[in-house]
Amino acid sequence: MAKNLLIVESPAKAKTIEGYLGKDFTVKSSYGHIRDLVKSEDAIDINNNFEQKYEVPADKKQVVSELKKLAKEADMVWLASDEDREGEAISWHLFDTLNLKDATTKRIVFHEITKPAILRAIENPRKIDYNLVNAQQARRVLDRLVGFELSPVLWKKVKPSLSAGRVQSVAVRLIVDREREVNKFKSDAAFKIVAIFDKGRNAFKAELAERFAKQDDAEKFLQDCVKAIFEIKSLDTRPTKRSPAAPFTTSTLQQEASRKLGYSVARTMQVAQRLYESGHITYMRTDSVNLSDTAIAAAASEIVSAWGDKYHQSRKYKTKNASAQEAHEAIRPTYFNNHTINGESNEKRLYELIWKRAIASQMSEAQFEKTVAKISISTRKEDLTANGEVMKFDGFLKVYLESNDDEEDNQTADGENAILPPLTKGQLLDLQEMTATERFSRPPARYTEASLVKKLEELGIGRPSTYAPTISTIQNRGYVVKEEREGRVRNFRVMTLKNENITKEEKSENTGAERGKLFPTDIGAVVNDFLVQHFQGIVDFNFTASVEKQFDEIAQGLQDWTKMIRTFYDPFHKDVQSTIETADKATGERELGVHPESGKKMSVRIGRYGPFVQVGETATEEGEEKPLYASLRTGQSIETISLEEALELFKLPKVVGEYEGKIMKVAIGRFGPYISHNSAFVSLPKEIDPLDVTEEQAIELIEAKRKKDAERLIKSFPEDETVKVLNGRWGPYIEFGKLNVKIPKDITDPLTLTYEQCKALADAMPKDAKKGRFGKSAPAKAAAPAKKAPAKKKAVAKKK
Repeated sequence: MAKNLLIVESPAKAKTIEGYLGKDFTVKSSYGHIRDLVKSEDAIDINNNFEQKYEVPADKKQVVSELKKLAKEADMVWLASDEDREGEAISWHLFDTLNLKDATTKRIVFHEITKPAILRAIENPRKIDYNLVNAQQARRVLDRLVGFELSPVLWKKVKPSLSAGRVQSVAVRLIVDREREVNKFKSDAAFKIVAIFDKGRNAFKAELAERFAKQDDAEKFLQDCVKAIFEIKSLDTRPTKRSPAAPFTTSTLQQEASRKLGYSVARTMQVAQRLYESGHITYMRTDSVNLSDTAIAAAASEIVSAWGDKYHQSRKYKTKNASAQEAHEAIRPTYFNNHTINGESNEKRLYELIWKRAIASQMSEAQFEKTVAKISISTRKEDLTANGEVMKFDGFLKVYLESNDDEEDNQTADGENAILPPLTKGQLLDLQEMTATERFSRPPARYTEASLVKKLEELGIGRPSTYAPTISTIQNRGYVVKEEREGRVRNFRVMTLKNENITKEEKSENTGAERGKLFPTDIGAVVNDFLVQHFQGIVDFNFTASVEKQFDEIAQGLQDWTKMIRTFYDPFHKDVQSTIETADKATGERELGVHPESGKKMSVRIGRYGPFVQVGETATEEGEEKPLYASLRTGQSIETISLEEALELFKLPKVVGEYEGKIMKVAIGRFGPYISHNSAFVSLPKEIDPLDVTEEQAIELIEAKRKKDAERLIKSFPEDETVKVLNGRWGPYIEFGKLNVKIPKDITDPLTLTYEQCKALADAMPKDAKKGRFGKSAPAKAAAPAKKAPAKKKAVAKKK
């Protein structure tokens, strides 16, 4: 048995490190956290300094058992979990659960998985930092208290099965607020003037700085230019420089990977995790832009080798965020001479992005010559402006150009020219044409995942480890959706002056189309409004940011974590009790008007199965006429649906024809629009409006569904029509009533299965198994306590 046991978080990391250490080391993985707070309400003892009760989950018991055995046999145990607060807490959990001793336990950290870094860490061990542990515990306890106390309030006052979280609720509020800004925005139109001048074989553009709100004023400007003389009034040519961006932090990596690669925040972190564990990049959870002296020297060597001295310019970046925790290095490649790596496509693409950003940060500035030409108009007091820019030296742009979130419309660059032709002051110009184009102001942009991360970081909310799970959580809870939405056609006017004649025409453009944007759902908006009304502190941006600062102070040993939690919890708990007793139920109800035929009130609100429109009042006595209901369609919202749109919903269900002697009916259900026929249901594709479905389309969709089902069916049984052998996403399986049953590997041909075999396999499934992939049980609730109650644990004070 090896003398040393080194424990890391992931098996991939363990495999990489094992290759760097000799036979005296055994490297094992804890597979992340090995224990967590119990699921029951007594997980945190409010009256006893917020002591926590932990348990080892069932899926980690074998891991813990193996680690305990190896730890007993080893002379020294090395805890090598990640270097942030979460990693420190994992080391503490390992220390406590494995019953380790101070004398035979060492804590090591490293921000890159290379042999020199690992050996250096082993030469410089330390003890567990209980300030970092307490900071993580404070976050964990606070978030558990908020979730456990707020969720039941939402169940009673909004809708069952809802939940709330501290950082997630703030993120939802940002998205809801932005959506309302967009919905309230009134677009202003103005005419933009752009002139094109002839200059030999070259033509260049110039633009009027001001815009005209009225068409008559724009037309008057064009008319004044019919006989005008255009002259170069002034020329200003000056050198300019552009500097590279700092190396990546977690936040900037997530933003740039979204812009350049189209990766979601969660995907970026998953891929970056694999790159780190394989030894390709430094630790990917950091808010530092600093590079070590060793890294700066390695980058310099690679730049000079690849492009020469003139492309190198050494820089040291400083983190602007004063509360930056884990102030280590920025995200960079471990070896700058590796321009790419072997691996999956998404790993190669993200690695190359990280390499380019890091190497560019140590390269020379790009140098340009910018020219601004002012052009006078003999018949007007205004000047036209032409801009041109010529690159004199590419510098860092040889490798990398940073993207941004601005979605400028395609007209904003009309006055820009990559290069202007030779011009002289006093030179007269020939006008080729001049246009006055109607342009519209745009509402604030909806958030993407990347821009939401940027906003959270700006507000000081969350930390590198929380951005990805926060954004995933608000989508998984159904408070926010990320989707594409079609734009609408908008007409705009264009007037053109050419050959001393002015022509007018009306053109159209598609506007408002969205790709990969975050939209609040109706339930997300209702929950947000409820929290804003009754729990202002939870969704207050400044309060949430101040909580993050307090966590930082705990991590630095400047504040006691239990006092910080107590200060928050006592008033919060009173708000919870008061809200349960006094708050009205929240439905987001909004009156739309009256039904034009019946005269009954029409309203829209959230119900158990989602948003719906109601015609008439809810019946309170037997015999009263019941109201009519209709579910909202995809893309509709209780905040924006109009009376006219609501009336359209009551045109469904509608009969679209007959097929095989049975009627075909179009309706909208809980999961969207569908066609019902002979007790079968066929979902409508997104591109087909349920109100426009024809008889022919309905028949085609029914036949297509039958064909798909037939291809899926391998075998059915006359003994029981609810038992089938089907082709699934992961291969053949048995559908036995409400159970999905896995077929054993020794049955190579599913066609040979008999009804008795299927029944036996189904009977062997757990009795409480619910329908799902291969009959797996639903996640267990709180595990029944063992014979011996789990010991209470708390984040202990720093040992002396």
